[in-house]
Amino acid sequence: MTSIVKLFVVSPDTRSERRFDLHVTIEQLKAKLELITGIPVQNQKILLHDGDEDSQVVAQLDDDAKPLGYYGVRDFQTIKIVDTNPSTSFTGQLSDVSQVEKFELSDDAYAQRTDSVLAYKQRHKVGRFAPPSTEPTPEPTVNIPIGSRCEVESTEPGLNKRGAVRFFGQTEFAAGLWVGVEYDEPMGKNDGSLKGVQYFTCRPNYGVFVRPAKVTVGDFPVEEIDFDDEEI
Repeated sequence: MTSIVKLFVVSPDTRSERRFDLHVTIEQLKAKLELITGIPVQNQKILLHDGDEDSQVVAQLDDDAKPLGYYGVRDFQTIKIVDTNPSTSFTGQLSDVSQVEKFELSDDAYAQRTDSVLAYKQRHKVGRFAPPSTEPTPEPTVNIPIGSRCEVESTEPGLNKRGAVRFFGQTEFAAGLWVGVEYDEPMGKNDGSLKGVQYFTCRPNYGVFVRPAKVTVGDFPVEEIDFDDEEI
């Protein structure tokens, strides 16, 4: 299993894709992030998100002694570095457009334009201009028994995310069917609860909710992870 993870690093003045070793401690990570973002180590608050546009914080990386992998970090998640004292590091000034004269167009004037995104959507009947669908979307028929062993689809080659099915059905956080899985390793996002509702119970960062299409049920034994002698 590879120990390298690819993450997006976002700060008030920067955005980049970086590779980090899951064994690096948060203290060591902060030193690397200072070189990338310009935010001093003592000013950094590191928040883990599933993506740039996702406002929900998956975890706060606040224990300097813990390795990055402790927080269940996965490929292509986003770590946002908040500057807790921007007055000393001058972050955000490069992106401050408050002094730039803005070009403003009224709603009526924008609606009269023929070269706008709005005009394109109206012509091609897409988005909110698309005709309503009269056919209901059928719910797929799947059989995922509670307690069965399973493997969850991973975007990282060679990574087997195995565990046991602990929940299957409708949820309050999103429409459709969801599968609650308790991973064998701390590669999840929660403890079986989401948005205040407990669907099943497991240790923190061992639980995850995925769509049925990403789950394969079968005889998947627990894998033993062997570390090299040089890794402790």
